[in-house]
Amino acid sequence: MTKVTIQDVREAKETLKDIVKKTDILESAKLSQQTGAKVFYKCENLQKTGSFKLRGACNKIASLTDEEKANGVIASSAGNHAQGVALGAQMTGIKATIVMPATAPLAKVTATRGYGAEVVLTGLVYDDAYAKAVEIQKESGATFLHPFNDKYVIAGQGTIALEIFEQLDNKVDTILCPVGGGGIISGIAVAAKALNPNVKIIGVQTANIPSMQESIKNGKVTSAFKDTTIADGIAVKTPGDMTFEIIKELVDEVVVVEEDEIAQGMLFLMENQKVVAEGSGAVSTAALLSKKYVPAKDENVVCVISGGNVDVNTLYRVIGTGLAKEGRRYSFSTIIVDKPGGFAQLTKIIGENNANILSANQSTLATGRSLGKQKAEFILETFDHNHIQKIKTSIEEAGFEIIEM
Repeated sequence: MTKVTIQDVREAKETLKDIVKKTDILESAKLSQQTGAKVFYKCENLQKTGSFKLRGACNKIASLTDEEKANGVIASSAGNHAQGVALGAQMTGIKATIVMPATAPLAKVTATRGYGAEVVLTGLVYDDAYAKAVEIQKESGATFLHPFNDKYVIAGQGTIALEIFEQLDNKVDTILCPVGGGGIISGIAVAAKALNPNVKIIGVQTANIPSMQESIKNGKVTSAFKDTTIADGIAVKTPGDMTFEIIKELVDEVVVVEEDEIAQGMLFLMENQKVVAEGSGAVSTAALLSKKYVPAKDENVVCVISGGNVDVNTLYRVIGTGLAKEGRRYSFSTIIVDKPGGFAQLTKIIGENNANILSANQSTLATGRSLGKQKAEFILETFDHNHIQKIKTSIEEAGFEIIEM
């Protein structure tokens, strides 16, 4: 197994010094207050192409021979590696073909094409795109650039840790990092543990695709897929063998977060940090909000925001999910007798409980035992879960049945 060292990471930093941006570290006053720790964000969403992936992609491209460059490059990606490879190839003047899942956000597909790459869409997750890329590579002879299972890619991502330690004057206790195939957390772990063997590295995955967590449990690379995820950047069914070995040795724990917790993390970042993060970039925040990782008092915790390339349509849906998770949006329906004043009675109860009606719909039920009755549907803006319970109690006390939506 090829070993990645701190020296590889330092060499990558030198290679990338005129290519990548040294991204900001921001302190989160709100999350620090909530957790009792000192929480910071490493904002790779502010990187060129909107993601950390540029680091590994450009470091890998810099390592290619003239012959490999002449053959062009091909890569598979959920979207962010795609943009990193496309920009790196454009800067180097070489042809790039990128295979992406058909489920990749349109914003990532459009951006990748905008950097001059040819884009092929196939399958549901990264692994499907990888299989197609291997097939095309055999036909074309192009040089394959793996998004995570590669020494140069891992070393490039590890430069994030060098920056974190430099920006925080080495006062780093814990780094929370997204995990998909394992490239970013492997690079960060190699560099961080070399700088301070006592630093904790915590990986965060989506519970829908917990492949690295399952691999660690089983002691070998294991595929895992339960459902698609809004964290498309870490939608990897099968981790790399190289990254698995590094993570098994250097990462302290891998936790998983649910889809609604990821949405809540994205909403939290927008509202409290004025930061737009994609699903995979918000999982580290989700781990703290959901208490999947509970830091000690005054612990210096760095959450890596790996990317900000989120489709606006996805963002719209995610905001609704995040608001519902926090009890700030409530949807329900009920049955009312088809007579004057029934609907008005409901809206009066809602108004008296200081809830704002975002949407209200009334429709006649025209069959069976529902003759003479109507269905009323509401979406409310609420303060919190206690407020919702108060509204529900008032409605039920008035003789209406609450049907959750």
